[in-house]
Amino acid sequence: MYFPIYRPRRTRQNNFFRDLVRETYLNKNDFVYPLFVCPGSNIKKEIKSMPDVFQYSTDNILRELESLIKSGLKSVILFGIPEYKDPTGSSGAINKGVVQECTREIKKYFSELIVITDVCLCEYTSHGHCGVVKDSKILNDETLELLALQALSHVEAGADMVAPSDMMDGRVGEIRKILDKNGFFNIPIMAYSAKYASSFYGPFRDAAESPPQFGDRKSYQMDMANSREALREVELDIQEGADIVMVKPALSYLDIIYQVKNKFNRPVAAYNVSGEYSMIKAAGKLGWIDEKQVMYETLLSIKRAGADIILTYFAKDILKMI
Repeated sequence: MYFPIYRPRRTRQNNFFRDLVRETYLNKNDFVYPLFVCPGSNIKKEIKSMPDVFQYSTDNILRELESLIKSGLKSVILFGIPEYKDPTGSSGAINKGVVQECTREIKKYFSELIVITDVCLCEYTSHGHCGVVKDSKILNDETLELLALQALSHVEAGADMVAPSDMMDGRVGEIRKILDKNGFFNIPIMAYSAKYASSFYGPFRDAAESPPQFGDRKSYQMDMANSREALREVELDIQEGADIVMVKPALSYLDIIYQVKNKFNRPVAAYNVSGEYSMIKAAGKLGWIDEKQVMYETLLSIKRAGADIILTYFAKDILKMI
């Protein structure tokens, strides 16, 4: 029987050789942990559709971070559940908002932790959409100033980076302009550049209490069928001043992560979203899969596709593994 000179199995025969030729590694710097902050004190409310994920009051976030930082966590992204909501999401930009107060407290006690803040209106609007609404239409240009003011309020509270997730045209440029105007030249923007209108967001809407009260978000989030459009979106955000570009969700859009990584000379983030997380958790709890190994393989696939940064609810678990 004839064998080629090169036998791929030679370097698979034991752990030493497999590690020697391994192409992709996960490390603790790769991960950003999403946290949901709510008003009040001593609150830790589990999200039923997201096992082991909670809404926390700021005091409990600080307690949670003590152990996470010891495990190697380097960065978090904050999502706010406000005390009140209105049609323009005004509570998202106030000095004493939940995200702003939490940011101040985190930076006071854990100054080395990178705090990223989600910039969007959906968590703060009574209608649950990411922009200003008039006659059941989501208005683009009228939303931009509100997003910029929210981003500025986060940075003034101590945020190290802002992450606009709304998918309004022109919002990165508007945020860059207001940050620069106020002297925050060195604050990076991580733009949700290719954010798809995905069914995988369901559990997140429970967590952030932000389901749209009418219609859907398909007029501003991307059509799942399009890839060339994603590249145009990324290019526009880079032109407007984005420092990091994001693809969301991750698993069903690994091809988009790969294309973005190869076309643009920018760091690429990917969001391993709530539905992806909850499916693995649910199957793991039923004993249908090895949850830890599937989690590891999933995160490795996102890194292998080209992501430099992975936002994931598995951050706590993966930090313990690696």
